[in-house]
Amino acid sequence: MKIVLIGEAADHREELAAGLDGAPRRDGVPEIIALPREAAFSDGHDERIEPDDVVVSLKFTRSGGAPPFRLLQVPGAGLDGIDFTCLDPGTLVCNVYEHEIPIAEYVLGCLLEWEIGIARIRAAFSAENWAQAYRHRAPHGEVHGRTLGLLGYGRIGKAIASRANAFGMHVIAVDAVAAADEHVERLLSPDKRDEMLRAADYVVICCPLTPQTEGMIGARELRLMKASAVLVNVSRAPVADETALYEALRTHGIAGAFLDVWYRYPAGTDDNVPPANTPLLDLPNVFGTPHSSAWTVDLPRRRYAFIARNISRLMQADPLQNVVRG
Repeated sequence: MKIVLIGEAADHREELAAGLDGAPRRDGVPEIIALPREAAFSDGHDERIEPDDVVVSLKFTRSGGAPPFRLLQVPGAGLDGIDFTCLDPGTLVCNVYEHEIPIAEYVLGCLLEWEIGIARIRAAFSAENWAQAYRHRAPHGEVHGRTLGLLGYGRIGKAIASRANAFGMHVIAVDAVAAADEHVERLLSPDKRDEMLRAADYVVICCPLTPQTEGMIGARELRLMKASAVLVNVSRAPVADETALYEALRTHGIAGAFLDVWYRYPAGTDDNVPPANTPLLDLPNVFGTPHSSAWTVDLPRRRYAFIARNISRLMQADPLQNVVRG
């Protein structure tokens, strides 16, 4: 048995090795190999994957069948990059969370940036114009008292809601299965989504991408939102229809958007594709970041410690955690 790290998972080899206990060893160190990003999409490296191996990769697809291996450990929560139909029936699949903390902090940072705009205030202020800047300072907004709408009330939604509560925000969440708690004023079923869209000053997309949620925010839904409302997407881009979103932002149907997830991603090491099919990043009311809301210095340590524990459980024939396909 060996551990196969594909693509950016290989960047966290040391974190994984530090957490392994009783893992396969060769020459006194855990046997871990790294494969390039292309190995997630192409069978060109499949001869290096053996039936007893663990593969760690955010994405895994094949045009044909994949080779058999014991466990696909996804080092994230999202599974839309995994082609389950290509996997051998005996391959287990697990995922990992730990990202709700930084994503919730990122979302609150977006809201505060929109209302306060510290960078904008700082840019307009200098020692030379101090007197004028002080006398004519423009008031900024507050998140206190604003209404936050959450599309999805899982781990991320709950982490956002608890922090929004601390800022005195009103929280409305939409989820098909979640239970209400003290952090939401209203928890609505999906058929009541329009009610949240009309009321919210901020709408945060934090639900998984599924056939049911793809394109869930389209032209109709964007028209329901306030012209002053701001959309924040930290889930998957296709939950919001790209063309409809671009038009709503271009024509100021909504006031702005913070977008951390995109419609196109590079597939290989040398692949260079634009993040969207429309010029979303050219719009002055769009704040774009490169899928980095969860990408903190502490996240890999937490995630790969979890992955190491799961691999140790596999070796000891103990039940695995976060099994999404057994």
